[in-house]
Amino acid sequence: MQPTGQLRGDAVRVAGDARQRFYDSRGYGRPLDGNEIELSRVEAAHLLFRGDLSGIALDADADPVGFERFFVESAAATDRFAVRYLVYADLRDRGFYLSPAREPWPGGSAGVPDAVDFVAYQRGSTPDTGDVKYPVQVVGERESLAAAGLAGRTLAVVDEESDITYFAATAGRIDGETDYEPPERLDGVLLSDRVVVWDAPDGLYERGFYGQPLTGRAAAVEGAVQLSLVEAASLAADGVLSLSASVGTAGDAPDTGAADRDGPAAAVVARGRAVEGERFDRRLAVYKRLREADAVPKTGFKFGADFRTYLDVETVDDLPHSEHLVRVVDADHRFSPREMSLDVRLAGGVRKEMVFALTAVEGGSDGMTPTDDGDAARDADVEWVSIGRLTP
Repeated sequence: MQPTGQLRGDAVRVAGDARQRFYDSRGYGRPLDGNEIELSRVEAAHLLFRGDLSGIALDADADPVGFERFFVESAAATDRFAVRYLVYADLRDRGFYLSPAREPWPGGSAGVPDAVDFVAYQRGSTPDTGDVKYPVQVVGERESLAAAGLAGRTLAVVDEESDITYFAATAGRIDGETDYEPPERLDGVLLSDRVVVWDAPDGLYERGFYGQPLTGRAAAVEGAVQLSLVEAASLAADGVLSLSASVGTAGDAPDTGAADRDGPAAAVVARGRAVEGERFDRRLAVYKRLREADAVPKTGFKFGADFRTYLDVETVDDLPHSEHLVRVVDADHRFSPREMSLDVRLAGGVRKEMVFALTAVEGGSDGMTPTDDGDAARDADVEWVSIGRLTP
């Protein structure tokens, strides 16, 4: 006959030969005095479901109840019990030993963030050895998920049909090997949402992969390159790009004094904020970090991202495939699991790594003066998080 358990507070105690039967041989619970062990509610429910416990008494004078009653009572008493149970049972079925990631259970000594629900040990490891394979954070499909601090966690997303999708979140810093120094001087014209450099040297596009040439059949103009506002703002902040004129809204005459008044970097940044709002500073900060890391960022519009990146560009004629999709989000951003899954699925479908750039711009864009030349972008903190699908 299988043993029964006794619910005490938020844990279930099992006596008899429970230590040998459950903890020593299969890593359930935590040992107490003698052969008694204590199980978390999720662990106890799993043993009930398997028939390894015959029942659990909900109080000292009550008869033991079976899985159905215990499951319902636990779901009422414990936050997110149902989704946590589903993930625990799935990983157990995959051959992992797990512990709750909190004291006094063995997993509480793993040093993982508070948001982690379980630690799954390396196959062949037990709670005694402490070799953690996956720090598992359980997320329901309709919950929100803080983007900050995700690196190092395994995300187990439970959808409305109780299917589980696993994601690995890792530190996603991008480092490239593109060896290109922009020219010392470029002259451009600031248009409504881009900058045109009329006499760009060949290497600006061909080797540095800046901008896009103005081309067409039977074109009589050579050397003209259109720069995006983030490209132009970065080059201007580095002292490379100057402006000979600025064009605002339709019908306005070109302003040949804007750059003289505020400087080219401030003029481009102000225009970026005017057309894009507060996102411009975050995107500019990430663009600059990527260029500083010798990677080449280009627009990720076709993939629903902010940037796609090339790590090693020698010439545009021999361009490799881009390696990453980068989405820029605020440092306080909260994902919906559906949003995150869509980004990761799309990146995987085009054979790229999905990287989120969590960007905290000092002071934000609100209240910044038009003369700000991008100091906020230069001083921004960026946390890189790569998220991909995982099969445990």
